[in-house]
Amino acid sequence: MSDSPDKQAVWLQRAFDEHRRELHVHCYRLAGNVTDADDLVQETFLRAWRARDRFEGRASARTWFYRIATNVFLDSRKAAGHRTVPYGDPLEWSTELGPYPDALLADDPQTGLAARETVELAVIAALMYLPPRQRAAFVLRDVYGWTPQEIAAALDTAVAAVNSLLQRARHTLRRRAPSDPKDWRRPQLTGKDEEILRRYANAKDPETIRALLAEDVRITMPPEPPVVGIDAAAEFLGRPLDWRTFPTSANGRPALINYLRRPGSPHYEALVVDVLRIENGKIVESNAFIGARHVAAFSMPATLEPWTSKSQAEWPSLRCPTSVDAGHCGLG
Repeated sequence: MSDSPDKQAVWLQRAFDEHRRELHVHCYRLAGNVTDADDLVQETFLRAWRARDRFEGRASARTWFYRIATNVFLDSRKAAGHRTVPYGDPLEWSTELGPYPDALLADDPQTGLAARETVELAVIAALMYLPPRQRAAFVLRDVYGWTPQEIAAALDTAVAAVNSLLQRARHTLRRRAPSDPKDWRRPQLTGKDEEILRRYANAKDPETIRALLAEDVRITMPPEPPVVGIDAAAEFLGRPLDWRTFPTSANGRPALINYLRRPGSPHYEALVVDVLRIENGKIVESNAFIGARHVAAFSMPATLEPWTSKSQAEWPSLRCPTSVDAGHCGLG
């Protein structure tokens, strides 16, 4: 790029802002949680800034940003010494996985329908079985439709090496990912789903909760072991604790943001995000992500003051804006 430094800076900022949200989704698919995606996007911008005078325009700015973001992810995994743990369901053991707020999903025709929808938790979890380079190659090829030649250029490797990465990734995912194509896509929330979510949020005792659960319901909550079956789940969820919950949606599913007030504490503390899977009017699975960082992904505060004039049921369903450019969903 031969423009003046000022023009380069203006161009880069505008171009990056245009693609920031879809880059964030891309980084989430690779890393599996919003906190790491935030860091990867920030580092992507810094690397693009340092290399802005070397951008020649032979590829689009969008492709250039995706190449940088993918390599930032790979470098971060090398630095951290990450290894794939090849056993069990990552939703049961991985503390790296996290929910993705639906409100952050890029609504951009360029990304394609499949790219926008492939954030189902089961798919993101399956990707965690793949070593970083296989994961990157698979996402670029099978989610975004890049050619092996484009992927080879992005990863600085040979086309034959890319084909080998893809072959191994697909072999693993045939065993680990959902076999039904519809399970790869972000489900559409229905009014009935939202009603069940609200009833679940307001349930206070084991019997009320039990009426909302499937017989074989499963609750995952790494690093704790899962809770399986309606009896164990109703007892676990019906414990008399002082919760404040906010309905929202994540990964295309109904979700609850949960705050807990511990005995003697003046505040409610951000604790967990539950992402629910509802089938035939019953909750069949709850994937609980423990930690304030998961709540922060929804642009929610770390603590809340006790409410005095509004009941939990009166709070509206949250549709949080992107964490890049927004506050606390009206609670800041």
